[in-house]
Amino acid sequence: MTDLSKLSVVLPSLDPDEKLNAVIDGLLEYGFSDIILVNDGSKPENLHYFTDAAKNHPEIHLLHHEVNRGKGAALKTAFRWFLENRPDGVGVVTVDGDNQHHPEDTRACCEHMLATNHCVLGCRDFTLPHVPPRSRFGNHTTTLVFKIFCGMTISDTQTGLRCIPRKYLETLTQVEGDRFEYETNMLLAFKTKGTPFDEVKIRTVYIEENKSSHFRVLRDSWRIYKLILAHFFRYTLSSLLSAVADTAGFALLNFLFMNLLHGFALTAVAAVGARAISSLLNFFLNKKLVFKTQVSTGKALLKYYCLALPQMGAQVLLTQGAFTLLHVSDGSSGLRALIYTIVMVILYIISFMIQQNWVFAPQKSE
Repeated sequence: MTDLSKLSVVLPSLDPDEKLNAVIDGLLEYGFSDIILVNDGSKPENLHYFTDAAKNHPEIHLLHHEVNRGKGAALKTAFRWFLENRPDGVGVVTVDGDNQHHPEDTRACCEHMLATNHCVLGCRDFTLPHVPPRSRFGNHTTTLVFKIFCGMTISDTQTGLRCIPRKYLETLTQVEGDRFEYETNMLLAFKTKGTPFDEVKIRTVYIEENKSSHFRVLRDSWRIYKLILAHFFRYTLSSLLSAVADTAGFALLNFLFMNLLHGFALTAVAAVGARAISSLLNFFLNKKLVFKTQVSTGKALLKYYCLALPQMGAQVLLTQGAFTLLHVSDGSSGLRALIYTIVMVILYIISFMIQQNWVFAPQKSE
């Protein structure tokens, strides 16, 4: 059996009830021997659950927030304490205090982490009939948004059961967010830093349709989705700025050369010149502001142009095809620029997906 003595359980809790005792008993029964319990500013009438647990179980180290600061803040408090006080600890596993994580699943996730040295997400199955409709809809929506806008395939984006090796904890203490959005930021940090993570299927347990959850549907959902959508809006802004530069360059070059070149030659020269300028602008905006990647500029630039050059060819062919189909004359600079922009927007959407998953994808750290 795997030795869990150098692994700590992080257990954040707000206004617990008797289920907290069940969680602790289950963890101890399945071999966990170090539990970092965080009281995140609970009400006075609930404090006895913390003091009783610490008094009755020497395996527990109790940390307090004087006021409620949020789950993310509680997790980071525990991570920092672990790094400072458990020099031989190999990592942590975060567990919710509402008894919805079976300790056998918690142990299985930890064993996987210890075997691979990867972060591990304990993922529930939201297709099961007993899952509350609110939870099923929320997870399916967030999973889809993550896949489209972040290029990450995660089956349970809100799981509280997460195993994290020691070497990744310092970085995670710097991740922004103090409430439920912190767990989303943690996943985005996995993407940005190239942190390897695996999924392990766990039981899907809902007690009283998750009524004990402190998740506020509107406020906390907005905190989560605005983080993901901000990624898309930054790309949109980058694309718009590049599109302005590209379209302006195309219109200018088309005007300058329309008396010297005609047909395909005019379109090609104007498009190539405009794209040379806008592509460099787009590359550096995407690298620094959109994907915020630390990958080598040289390697990323090579990949970028492996994408940009075929895209430029497609831009020219599709634009000229539209001109021919719509019988647009060489002198119609305004209409030609409009058609060019429409084609460019379509190609930019395709380009976003490829840039996210290939050009600026960080190399997995080991």
